[in-house]
Amino acid sequence: MTHWIGDVFTSDVGWDHLEDLVDIGNRMAGSDGERQAAELTRDVLAEAGAQDARLESFDIQGWTRGSSAIRANGDDVGGNCIALPRSPSDRVSAPLVDLGYGLPEDFEARDLEGRIVMVRSDIPDYYERYIHRREKYYHAVEQGAIGFVYRNHVEGCLPPTGSVGTEADPVGEIPAIGVSSEVGARLGRRFDGEEVELAVDAEINEAESQNVRAELGPDTDERVLVTSHVDAHDIAEGALDNGAGTAMVVELANALANREDDLETRVEFVAFGAEEVGLTGSAHYAAETDLDSIEAVVNNDGVVRGRTLSLVTHGFDGLEDAADSVADRYDHPIETVPKLGPHSDHWPFVRRGVPGYHVKSTSDEVGRGWGHTFADTLEKLEPRTLREQAILLTELVVDLASGDRTVEHRDPAAIAAELEAQDLAEGMRITGDWPYDD
Repeated sequence: MTHWIGDVFTSDVGWDHLEDLVDIGNRMAGSDGERQAAELTRDVLAEAGAQDARLESFDIQGWTRGSSAIRANGDDVGGNCIALPRSPSDRVSAPLVDLGYGLPEDFEARDLEGRIVMVRSDIPDYYERYIHRREKYYHAVEQGAIGFVYRNHVEGCLPPTGSVGTEADPVGEIPAIGVSSEVGARLGRRFDGEEVELAVDAEINEAESQNVRAELGPDTDERVLVTSHVDAHDIAEGALDNGAGTAMVVELANALANREDDLETRVEFVAFGAEEVGLTGSAHYAAETDLDSIEAVVNNDGVVRGRTLSLVTHGFDGLEDAADSVADRYDHPIETVPKLGPHSDHWPFVRRGVPGYHVKSTSDEVGRGWGHTFADTLEKLEPRTLREQAILLTELVVDLASGDRTVEHRDPAAIAAELEAQDLAEGMRITGDWPYDD
């Protein structure tokens, strides 16, 4: 039976929710806007037919943006710069060192003691792996830098944001600022080796976030999780990152409510809070739940940006088989990537051996594109793409929730070994994200 496909392709439930989310404004972790977004998501899930829609609150490290600046000889030279969330509130002066891409070997090759370091947000084509912002930040800290400037590689006068800090020490050690590609080029040209002042003002206190949870299907001990994160950085609407993911969760709940008889395993919908500040909501959930009862995690973070789905399968053969089965059934492309991806809300589960997808869209871009900038706005997305991807993901969730599909959990030691083999362990250690005993 395929009549449900027409219902999904003509549904406005997910897109309407996306519009409501972006119209809130600031959805920063711990803010009133994040709470409002969570409440809206809870209510829409209940209206779609999901059961026991609720919020579960937890404490987080709060951080509220103030002003930021880069100055030289008393003049503002940083343009429209923005602090990176969880940067300490501080003011430092030192020579600026432009490290270009900020590869690990670049940090080792220069004397950075007492300097302010500037790095790009991308990596060169020849480099074997992506280097996360926080890894570059903590390389700077480790080498004795006293300030950090993060230069966007995407042109358009767009300073990038993105948090620093670790789970153990949520507030970073040195002040950190994002600048646009154009401002970064000017800083490198005029002030490399010259004294500059970097200033960050921020309010740092305790705050509260929350996860949204709801359920569909039979009352089984086992569960398939369908997830996203509802928070976004305060500088933009957060349409791509990750309003679209939460809209997808709502759309899938609406579709699966009409296919509830096809579910042989309970499906739980979770919109996590505080993802952008260290995967805090998903880490809280994973620490409190019975991981053995989770059959699979379908984490939506990066969907709808492009028309073709890309599923990072983290080496779980059963997840790849399920995705290939759906692609073959509907004669529709779905890219699968078997590598590990230790970023976004699937990771607190995958690192413990729970099968998990990172569901996003294919892209030729390095990094987030418009994400984490002022340009993360609704008009970058299309309802058609949301609906098409929702059809495929609905079928994927039904497949995972069937008695015919079993995806084996993996030994966390095997996950750790693959992180080493894929050259990801070094970066995780320096950012305090390595979860295994060496």
